[in-house]
Amino acid sequence: MVAEPAAEPPAIMVDRASPVPLYFQIARQLEAAIDSGQFPAGSHLPSEVELAQRLAISRPTVRQAIERLIEQGLVARRRGIGTCVVPRRVRRAVQLTSLHDDLVASGRRPTTTVLSLARAPAQGAVAEALNVAEGTPVVRLQRLRCADGAPLGLMHNHLPVDVLALDAASLEAQGLYALLRARGLYPQIAEQTIGARAATAEEARLLATRPRQSVLTITRTAYSSTGRPIEYGQHCYRADRYAFEIRLVGG
Repeated sequence: MVAEPAAEPPAIMVDRASPVPLYFQIARQLEAAIDSGQFPAGSHLPSEVELAQRLAISRPTVRQAIERLIEQGLVARRRGIGTCVVPRRVRRAVQLTSLHDDLVASGRRPTTTVLSLARAPAQGAVAEALNVAEGTPVVRLQRLRCADGAPLGLMHNHLPVDVLALDAASLEAQGLYALLRARGLYPQIAEQTIGARAATAEEARLLATRPRQSVLTITRTAYSSTGRPIEYGQHCYRADRYAFEIRLVGG
């Protein structure tokens, strides 16, 4: 990634009387500037020295703010360049929605490429998840999903053949769950497992990342309102562009 020139720093305000630590105040304002596009992907932040002088605070405080942005996956240090803004992660709440719908709702531009769409005999985990006998024909599809033109995830889905008639054009224009809803099928309940592993060589090629790079994974079985399994998915996402959000409430 070639870094763009540093953008004009936002008007960061620090309140020394506030109980909120100074580094946290700075980090939140820089985060807002990145989210708003003031610091686009590929640009680099002002140096620690420059920010410390502008704000009249210590350099270690600025460094602590930058470290927080690095931990959030918003920026990365590049040798000889400085601190660069990385492509925005997709932050997705853990709920029963489709990635296509979530991207649209968050203002991102989703595009889909159907890599394969065919019938295949259900085996192993697929047959168990869809509650069919091994060897039963099911619909198998593989798609590459991009956000704003950048590869984001690979999605493998299996559906019973009588659930939905699928074609590549419809899948590339809409999300799978939107097509299910149009058919009158509304996924009501799902069993989902979230994990992480190293990308295979083929996954790395399709996701435009390095072999053995970490990917986040989802395995999901979705059920209709009648309790019938209607979709089994095995997906992987670039960990540097995708994150899960979970809200926890104390008892």
